[in-house]
Amino acid sequence: MNATQFKASDFKSDLDPIWCPGCGDYHVLLSITRALSKLGRAPEDIAVVSGIGCSSRIPAYTNCYGFHGVHGRSLPLATGLKVARPDLTVLVMSGDGDGFSIGGNHFLHACRRNIDLTYVVMDNRVYGMTKGQPSPTTEPDWDSALAPGGTGLRPFHPLVIALASGANFVAREFSGDIKACTNTLIEAINHPGFSFVEILSPCVTFRPDEREWKKTVHKAIVEPTDDPARAARRIMTDDGLNTGILYRGDRAPYHAHVSDDEGDVAALETAFEI
Repeated sequence: MNATQFKASDFKSDLDPIWCPGCGDYHVLLSITRALSKLGRAPEDIAVVSGIGCSSRIPAYTNCYGFHGVHGRSLPLATGLKVARPDLTVLVMSGDGDGFSIGGNHFLHACRRNIDLTYVVMDNRVYGMTKGQPSPTTEPDWDSALAPGGTGLRPFHPLVIALASGANFVAREFSGDIKACTNTLIEAINHPGFSFVEILSPCVTFRPDEREWKKTVHKAIVEPTDDPARAARRIMTDDGLNTGILYRGDRAPYHAHVSDDEGDVAALETAFEI
């Protein structure tokens, strides 16, 4: 099969998504399958890894190799896979709770290592799968039954953290803009090194106020830069609703040497004897 024969449907499984009606993740899934269809790679050459959460269901809804891991551990799983199988295109799917709370430390070091992965985080600023707790990106004054009056905590800023930690490509998109999401995902996947794309994906069940995002998100008025200092200045004044590519770095990706020699199992066991 050549590149011109791929369709988005070739990358979608037979399973029907079970997200809430109106969830932004439906559009993210559509953007992902459209982006994959334009890469010129067959489904069996692509792996989709995830952790736990609404967003982490995506591997089951794609027709690629998939691994549904445990909470917050999608990046180490994907790192091991990419190092062992550098021929694969590896995508990692996460949410703001999975990726920035229990998985926050892995996020920092995945950016630092700069392995050729694409990390897509669907950010709805709430724990949607576990009934609406505030997440690391939730506004400090967001009032809810589980956090009356809000948490009072400063939100985690994913793009700032990604840039400071060494990600080689940093962007934000809105799930409702499927064309922009698709184009940014294509560029993120094709860009060497660790690519991070935050996608604002409304949770209509626990954050119905996020329906307004379709009116308030806006394209950034600045062009992408390859200067991390300039990107940092821009992102520190960001209102959280700017979309587009912020940073394209030129740092060389990490490549591990993987031996084809399977070795002698008996000798390996002997080496670990006490």
